[in-house]
Amino acid sequence: MTDITAPGAAIGRTPLLFRIAHAAGPILAVVAGLIAFWYLACIPMNAAQSALEAERAGAELTTTAADRRTMSGLAVAFEHPTEAVAHAFVQERPRLPAPHQVMVELWDTTVGQDPTSRRSLVFHAGITLGPTLLGFAIGSGLGILLAIGIVHSRVMDLSVMPWAIASQTIPILAIAPMIIVVLNSVGVQGLIPKAIISAYLSFFPVTVGMVKGLRAPSQSDLDLMRTWNASALRTLVSLRLPSSLPYLFASLKIAIAAALVGAIIGELPTGAVRGLGARLLAGSYYGQTVQIWSALFGAAIVAAGLVALVTGIERLTLRRMGLAR
Repeated sequence: MTDITAPGAAIGRTPLLFRIAHAAGPILAVVAGLIAFWYLACIPMNAAQSALEAERAGAELTTTAADRRTMSGLAVAFEHPTEAVAHAFVQERPRLPAPHQVMVELWDTTVGQDPTSRRSLVFHAGITLGPTLLGFAIGSGLGILLAIGIVHSRVMDLSVMPWAIASQTIPILAIAPMIIVVLNSVGVQGLIPKAIISAYLSFFPVTVGMVKGLRAPSQSDLDLMRTWNASALRTLVSLRLPSSLPYLFASLKIAIAAALVGAIIGELPTGAVRGLGARLLAGSYYGQTVQIWSALFGAAIVAAGLVALVTGIERLTLRRMGLAR
């Protein structure tokens, strides 16, 4: 019986494997191209330091260290190609670390460390995750409430919406220290200031997306609700909110990533010693570019996980409501 069904099972598996390979092929090709470009970029970026290390090792070069300081990295690489290639990917503090150096550092600071250790990137990511989620909750709630008010009140539409748009023109690096200093002056420190910065970045996409979603129902649908003598609250609950869910979840994915950026930025002016922002700051202070890049990749992984979580909630919610495609 096994011999009879085995060929059929193999035939049934082949289309699935082909579809997976067909879907993953372009992605893998793009990733491979980016990695190859990254390795190539390391050569001119690290060329000056590569030439200096080769000179210290006893190599005789045609240029001096003073000359190389006035030359571009590409010119140094062309002048000393052998030295530039040989030392480009093994420097302890390169200008641009190679992909394998970042991956090794990322592995050592996650899998290779106790998650409760301050040397662990998981520990620092957990510290940053707190204000991220709190700020996301505050910003999303505020954005939804503002959107409901804007849709139902022409006064709010003409007054609040322009201010919401104008608020996003202020650079977050300029406003973050102001928020921290003002709150610190009234005794508010720690989680709350970083959460407020996260909320500041996350409320706007939710507001805009939710306004678009609440206005998604057609005029005929709204007229039908009026013929049923439905109140504004009933129309909101039964028509506008269900119609806005696809727009809401699309904006939530943007908002949660923005909230993570806000939490990281909120750690920078405070001189924090814990969190992904503190990890970036420490790497910048001590010239540890590999540490900086590993922290950046760690932040990207956390953001991807948060977006995936929102996507999962979206699929579950829309499926239960019969709106999933």
